[in-house]
Amino acid sequence: MPILIFYIHLQLSVTSNSSTHMIITRCIITTTLLFLTFSSTAQSLHDSELDKLSLTYAKNSFNELIELLSLPNDAHYPKDIAKNIEWCEKAFKDRGFTSKRLITEKIPLLLANRQHKDAKKTVLIYLQIDGQPVDTTKWFQENPYKAVLKEQDNAGKWNTIPLHKLTGKINPDWRIFARSTSDAKGPVVMFLKAMDIINKFKHEPNYNIKVIMDFEEEISSPRLPKAVLDYKQELASDMLVIFDGPRHISNQPTLVYGARGITTLSLEVFGPKAPQHSGHYGNYVPNPALRLAQLLGSMMQEDGRVAIPGWYDGIEISEETKKILSQVPDDEKIIRKKLGIASIDNIANTYQESIQYPSLGILGLQSGWVGNKTRTIIPSSAIAEMNIRLVKETNAQHMVDMVRQHILDQGYHIIDSTPTEDERMKYSKIIRFNYQIAYDAFRTDFDTEIGKWLRKALTRAFGKPPIQIRTGGGSIPISPFVNTLNIPAVIVPTVNKDNNQHSPNENIRLGNYIEGIKTITAILTQKL
Repeated sequence: MPILIFYIHLQLSVTSNSSTHMIITRCIITTTLLFLTFSSTAQSLHDSELDKLSLTYAKNSFNELIELLSLPNDAHYPKDIAKNIEWCEKAFKDRGFTSKRLITEKIPLLLANRQHKDAKKTVLIYLQIDGQPVDTTKWFQENPYKAVLKEQDNAGKWNTIPLHKLTGKINPDWRIFARSTSDAKGPVVMFLKAMDIINKFKHEPNYNIKVIMDFEEEISSPRLPKAVLDYKQELASDMLVIFDGPRHISNQPTLVYGARGITTLSLEVFGPKAPQHSGHYGNYVPNPALRLAQLLGSMMQEDGRVAIPGWYDGIEISEETKKILSQVPDDEKIIRKKLGIASIDNIANTYQESIQYPSLGILGLQSGWVGNKTRTIIPSSAIAEMNIRLVKETNAQHMVDMVRQHILDQGYHIIDSTPTEDERMKYSKIIRFNYQIAYDAFRTDFDTEIGKWLRKALTRAFGKPPIQIRTGGGSIPISPFVNTLNIPAVIVPTVNKDNNQHSPNENIRLGNYIEGIKTITAILTQKL
């Protein structure tokens, strides 16, 4: 300690003037204490302390996480969303942010802002707050919005254990079950606790932080693109980080440099004006359920490839791209075993390559009744809800137009609502066709500034480089930011892959939750 050596030397040499000696001594003691305080603070944020800090702050966060999870967040119910907005406003204010509601035609977005001294750049962070609807009959707990803690037994069954166990020794394989635990209120609280850590130790990032909170992501963020245009100045940033989605299936630290876009389709094939007795009218009245099945079958080949001409035009996977994709440590046999499938669609040979192509998916079918409600009728209509997953090379409107033309080629008369009496008498095959273009795909190159910055942070935290994925399979509304603000974007996923997102019994693994706080803390303490 050079300062202490200097202090001893002064004590030995300064004897003639006791007043001067006292003043110098006090200065030296003060300087030494400041130095030791600074050293202590810096030590607390060293990489070796990240695990301890993350566990400590995770344990202190569970009440806050459970409180947020208790707020219903289906975007179809604006009154419920309002409570989530108010919760976020308070939570971010408590962490030193100012916030502003970005007004849209329906549900606002929330923008939180925190300025830092001498910052030359601004990082925009995207967080999703809303969740998928719930079907309470399929959840193995009383209320999907009332979090429960579970432990898996040797038979693979998840059994409820008391929540108070979260105050003791944590088993990283325990899971909290509730709607939006992983998608994506868990990552929201991870970010807040990482902010608590840097606030506690007075660490100030060398960049400004803006956080945009989306309350309609699960209904495809219909008002987001216009809001980004309307509030372009307020959202202006140098790069975008998205804390959303699951890690690679190996559960290793992961960075994802792109995501597919999405467009939804709704088809309804019409039959008789009302359901008819299948005995009286079978062999006479065409069955709309059969016709819809035939129409959907005509869109797809048996091997899973889309049969619509031109669907895959413009998609070329170069040798360089294949090299990038092959760096992801996938084990195809393990993936198929986890999914419970013997074979895959004939789009590509690997999972990573398959999601580089646009897909046409059937989300759900409805016609008549099933199970113990089955009725001996010819249904009046049959409905298919579908979507198109877009990649960067595809144009959404062009893809919709190809589906529409294919339907016309099958001899259908297309309408956008219910058929009139005249239309029923004139056309033998009638279909309602509606669509909504949500947002495009995006993709960022690996070797941009944001990629290098995030890689450094995760390598610091975990002692090895993260897995890097070119494009993720899911869709998030990021392209409006990328295109309008002209900034690169990268996804930092944190949650476990097997979290049942969008499905009953959604959960988050506690080990992932703790490491998520560690991940975000490392990013917030990484110089840009």
